[in-house]
Amino acid sequence: MTITPDSTPPPGQDADSTNADRTGVVSAAPTADEFAERFLTSTLATAETMSVYLGERLGWYRSLADHGPLTADDLAARTATDARYAREWLEMQAAYGILEADMSGTTTTFDISPGVAEVLTDTASLNYLGALPRMFAASFGRLPELLDAYRTGGGVSWEQFGTDARESQAALNRPWFESRLAPALAGVPHLHELLSRPGAQVLDIGFGAGYSTIALARAYPDARLIGLDIDADSVQMARRNAEAAGHGDRVHFEIAGGEEAARRGPFDAAFAFECLHDMPRPVEVLTAARHALAPGAPMIVMDEAVSDEFSGPADELDKLMYGFSLFVCLPDSMSSPPSAATGTVMRPSTLRSYAEQAGFQSVEVLPIEDFAFFRVYELRTG
Repeated sequence: MTITPDSTPPPGQDADSTNADRTGVVSAAPTADEFAERFLTSTLATAETMSVYLGERLGWYRSLADHGPLTADDLAARTATDARYAREWLEMQAAYGILEADMSGTTTTFDISPGVAEVLTDTASLNYLGALPRMFAASFGRLPELLDAYRTGGGVSWEQFGTDARESQAALNRPWFESRLAPALAGVPHLHELLSRPGAQVLDIGFGAGYSTIALARAYPDARLIGLDIDADSVQMARRNAEAAGHGDRVHFEIAGGEEAARRGPFDAAFAFECLHDMPRPVEVLTAARHALAPGAPMIVMDEAVSDEFSGPADELDKLMYGFSLFVCLPDSMSSPPSAATGTVMRPSTLRSYAEQAGFQSVEVLPIEDFAFFRVYELRTG
């Protein structure tokens, strides 16, 4: 599943409903009726998103995919949940067009189509999004703390966001790491050759649930990998995942910040998958990684493929990343002062600035395309 730039005007904007200021910047000027309609649509989408959270967490989608069509009573019995709540949820899902309702018999039954089931239940599919609402649920559960952070300049840490956030990110990235990371790296000959060397030492900073590190271990069986992450629960989860995948002997996960990378090594390559924008002190981490690398070895940074510059109305990817930034990534970064306060929408120029301050001499975008929401950078000292 890939988000592409939206070529249509933002809601409420057309050729006759824009205003340009003296700098030439064009902004949307919706009428009250147009914005009210747009905001109602957004509210419906919020309700839909959180209803998906209920269905995913309670096992309702999975039960329908495995045993449907089902009545409300059947679904409740199979999932050890309450039938009245199940009926209300099922009717709401049908009202939104997520599920299909059959009212031809004496009792209404509900079913899930193969396409919807893939998106909401198939954790190996590149279209899988079933865990996405869990990230926002984790954030919404911390709204009092977020409001306080916004007032005071404080933050809310990844640890505070808890299991839903941790498992959401892991589940959404897992299919991409497991099915696409190896071929993506194989398509970059000089990097593939480096990682294929017998005994190659590889560092993975901010590994989360460890799926990136495990994918590297699977793709390069002669390499040895060390992962560093500050979240103790993530480290435990990653260790379990590595053992389950049969790579516990070659993958070593440690509770440590990226700033501690310089104490390890030397490494033939270092990676930071979708984590640099969360780090309160990214320059320090990149500097430590540079010192940990063997001479001429690359640092690979994968982060969100947002647009190059802020330009007001944006495409869907930038909008989504601003949502993550407001509710998760920026508060997480600001929870550990002093913080660079990067946010999820890390522009390429920001990454280049961090790399230069850390002592890297070149930053190149690798020819890896159609890899979820991400852009892959290679940082080198020479």
